[in-house]
Amino acid sequence: MLKFFVKKAVLLFLLFITTLSLNAQPPVEMADGMRSNGKIYVVVAVLAVILTGLFIFLISIDRKVTRLEKEKSKQ
Repeated sequence: MLKFFVKKAVLLFLLFITTLSLNAQPPVEMADGMRSNGKIYVVVAVLAVILTGLFIFLISIDRKVTRLEKEKSKQ
């Protein structure tokens, strides 16, 4: 029980230290420039299209595999 508590405490400490170092990062000038020019919306839209395409592809592959598994189990 004590080992479990120590492991959790160490993990919590490491996560806390990681968040502190992430907060210390300077602001990204490229993101501010893209946001002010409106280009960030293009980047977000392209990423959304790519992720949507990947999800549709994965769903279609899952349906095909499910259909093949059902055909295989009938034989």
